[in-house]
Amino acid sequence: MFVNRKLKNSLVRFLVEPGQTRLVYLLSFVVGLLSALAAAMLKNAIFFTNSLLSRGGAPEPQNHFYLIYPAAGMLLTVLFVKYVVKDNIGHGVSMVLYAISRKKGKLRTHNTWTSIVATTLTIGFGGSVGAEAPIVLTGSSIGSALGNYFRLNYRNVTLLIGCGAAGAVAGIFKAPVAGIVFTLEVLLLDLTMSSIVPLMISAVTAATVAYFMMGEKVLLSFSVVEAFNIKNIPWYLVLGVITGLVSVLFSKTSLYIESLYSKISNAFVRVFTGGMAVALLIFFFPPFYSEGYDTIRELLEGRSLSVFENSPFSGIGGTFAVYLLFFIGLVLLKAVASSSTIGAGGIGGIFAPTLFTGGVTGFAVYTILNHFAGIEIADNRFVLVGMAGAMAGVMHAPLTAIFLIAEITGGYALLIPLIITSTISFITARTFQSHSIYHIQLAEKGELITHDKDKAVLTLMNWKSEIERDLIRVRANNTLGELVKVISKSKRNIFPVVDQYNILEGVVLLDDVREIMFNSELYNTVTVRELMRIPPSYLDVRESIETVMDTFEKTGAWNLPVLDSGIYVGFISKSRIYARYRELLLQFSEE
Repeated sequence: MFVNRKLKNSLVRFLVEPGQTRLVYLLSFVVGLLSALAAAMLKNAIFFTNSLLSRGGAPEPQNHFYLIYPAAGMLLTVLFVKYVVKDNIGHGVSMVLYAISRKKGKLRTHNTWTSIVATTLTIGFGGSVGAEAPIVLTGSSIGSALGNYFRLNYRNVTLLIGCGAAGAVAGIFKAPVAGIVFTLEVLLLDLTMSSIVPLMISAVTAATVAYFMMGEKVLLSFSVVEAFNIKNIPWYLVLGVITGLVSVLFSKTSLYIESLYSKISNAFVRVFTGGMAVALLIFFFPPFYSEGYDTIRELLEGRSLSVFENSPFSGIGGTFAVYLLFFIGLVLLKAVASSSTIGAGGIGGIFAPTLFTGGVTGFAVYTILNHFAGIEIADNRFVLVGMAGAMAGVMHAPLTAIFLIAEITGGYALLIPLIITSTISFITARTFQSHSIYHIQLAEKGELITHDKDKAVLTLMNWKSEIERDLIRVRANNTLGELVKVISKSKRNIFPVVDQYNILEGVVLLDDVREIMFNSELYNTVTVRELMRIPPSYLDVRESIETVMDTFEKTGAWNLPVLDSGIYVGFISKSRIYARYRELLLQFSEE
């Protein structure tokens, strides 16, 4: 028994020392393993649900059950979230980013499984969203749970969250490099030797497990027929610009549609509205049913006519104009279908919709160029490169786009076109939208972690916890004598002046009364109103840390009052913020 206890203690010391590094390596393996299992479970659950409904005729245009299923899935998802989960499990990647920046890396434990169930109900029933973002949330939640269970520091908990995200992407796509790069580009983790090793362990573990569980077949098969021709570079540049513009449209449309649904307070009205919208879109554009990878496969296999003929548009006539308008409609309206699914209460992400939009954009651009210019490029090349372009533009993640498409197709021969189009698309999208669809809402609130360490530390800071709320308050009609009594009891040299409603009227500083405070002849004749001064500015309790620091910089003040809708809350000191900043910088920095 003594030997067992000694062995156990030695094992614990080996794992925990030094700096928790060995323990992080072990946990990154576990996170990768569990993330891959979660990814396999989700993909199989979606496939099983889809197959079950397909036997009732779900995907066939002549059977209109497929119009009802997405709304039914949204309703089941809303009921599951409302009565079982009783918590928000919305946007996966944004929730992970928020947890890193504002919740010390803590994600709710139920996120390790609830996203799997909710996403299965949404996508399995035909919701026009992707499974990737929910599985990223699942993997990140596994990393967060393990990191907090073993009481790791903030930096290592964040690293395990990144391992979960890398494992999720690597597991669902069998793309370990893309998983690592996704974590660095989208979750904005710093690239250091101490962070890259756990990410590699997690991603490779997840991809290996995925191969064992789901076979070696890649998501989208592709074979290179002809070598890259330098003469085709202009066409890839054109595709880059177009996918960049389409990406901006996709992002803005998605955010706008979701904001419209958020204004509907009744959850069941949202489901009805969203269900009707998605049903109408699927009626005219059947490829919007479910994730959309089947459509991409058909385009890659040269079966675009099959995609077109399954739609009501084929009844209008098989002219080139109708054919082209159908695919342009797919490009422009996919964002409406996916955001309506999410806005109505469905759970899913924009990963697959982005790939779908990019692939169809690539095909539409190829169709136009081939018709009018007779280009000598295979259409499936434009489909794949278009997917990378859309991902680079929507997610602002060009490297992820390049490596993901290369890995899921085995098409590294496309590397140069992928780099050209992804780079141009990213630059184009960044020109019109400074933040990605994942980052924009957090960035507007000042809650986004960045690769800039100073800004990252400021984002982590909860400046409201540094507010001094115990300063002794005085009234404007108090006499100097009464003020002197207050000064004798105070440990600070600041005295806020408030009225009976706690509205700030001014402030008295000890330096303002130092010369007269011992002149007893003035005790009953001089009032606080005569001594107080107006602060150079004030801060609202809801303002971001960036605004706080900017106000200190502009005013040159060391102390500023904090108000809540005009009501006095306390004072914030620049020196306290700097002290807290130094503490966080030590935690954030590499140990």
